Amino acid sequence: MKSYLIKRVLQGVLLVVSVSILVFSLLYMMPGNPVDMVVDRKVSAEKKAEIAHEMGYDRPLVEQYVDWVKGIVLERDFGTSTRYKVPVWDLMASRIPKSLTLCGWSLVIELLIALPVGLLCAIKKDSLFDRLTVNFTLILTAMPAFWLGALLILIFGVWLDILPISGDKSAAYFILPVFSLVASSVAGSIRLTKAEVLEVLNEKYVTTAFAKGLPRRTVMVKHVLRNALIVVTVQVFMSIPWLISGAVVTEKIFNITGMGNLLLNSIVVQDFPVVQAVLLIIAILTVICNLISDIVIGLLDPRIRIAMGGGDK
Repeated sequence: MKSYLIKRVLQGVLLVVSVSILVFSLLYMMPGNPVDMVVDRKVSAEKKAEIAHEMGYDRPLVEQYVDWVKGIVLERDFGTSTRYKVPVWDLMASRIPKSLTLCGWSLVIELLIALPVGLLCAIKKDSLFDRLTVNFTLILTAMPAFWLGALLILIFGVWLDILPISGDKSAAYFILPVFSLVASSVAGSIRLTKAEVLEVLNEKYVTTAFAKGLPRRTVMVKHVLRNALIVVTVQVFMSIPWLISGAVVTEKIFNITGMGNLLLNSIVVQDFPVVQAVLLIIAILTVICNLISDIVIGLLDPRIRIAMGGGDK
């Protein structure tokens, strides 16, 4: 297990470094000069050169990259927003908790619904419950996130007038956004859980467990569900980074000042220091969540741990 973890950590560090280089280069991949994005077109060339010198854009790219990484690692300095004229971290610090609240509850509720429903659909395959669930999940999958959000606002905020529809002042403001995120993602989790459970049910060791006379509940929980959770675990952990920073449409519709909303606004106004910071955080979260999922998978299935560690014992 130790060699397995060391290998995965080293791979994660290499990936973060590679992504950081790509994210840093994003500013220079755009047409024109970085200074043109922060000054008016009427500014003279001499003034632009002066601004470029003040912002450090006239230095070698390697030197700029090293200083950028040092600032992030040592001082938590992601630069200064070209739109808001404040440190990027100050912008994100107030928005990360709101995105975590929104996406954390969405993920928990999604799992509480998807795992038991998917398991029941597999156990009761081709039953009325299974057919109704499959058809309902197909309907949910076909619903665009922006349309579902607008529909929830219309029903619960306008017609019934029982829930707030815009903002993030209290827990009540998160009910509709959380429901919107859960409805748009739970269908895939239910189908994935069902498919994995059905695949495990056909394994020989499950047949052997039933033949030994083990209670059905013991077989379903210890043998079937445990092995079926391997792929589901990967999906859950890998969805966390993009839930935190990728719920752009939902945060925009319900006017939640989270990371997704900040990312969208920054892209529109070409506030690249903010875009760079958000993308880097997504990459780091992806690596961390990937490592955690590998650990969980290794605990659930020792065969995977041995294969990834390069051993045969």
